[in-house]
Amino acid sequence: MPIYEYKCKGCGKQFEVWQKITEEPLKVCKDCGGELIKLISESGFILKGTGWYVTDYARKEMEKKEKQKKEKESVEKN
Repeated sequence: MPIYEYKCKGCGKQFEVWQKITEEPLKVCKDCGGELIKLISESGFILKGTGWYVTDYARKEMEKKEKQKKEKESVEKN
């Protein structure tokens, strides 16, 4: 379930709420009754599995380039 961030126009309070994507956005501040604004904030996410790290990617590319270089050298010698 995503976390949405809101800010009240009345009191200036800023808070986060866990809501389903299908839920209506909040409109009224529960503290002062002021109007709420839904904020756009940075999202965090975690990439899991192989191939997501620079070292994983670079290693595969490096091996590929070395193989191509060796093949090219062997063709040029013949």
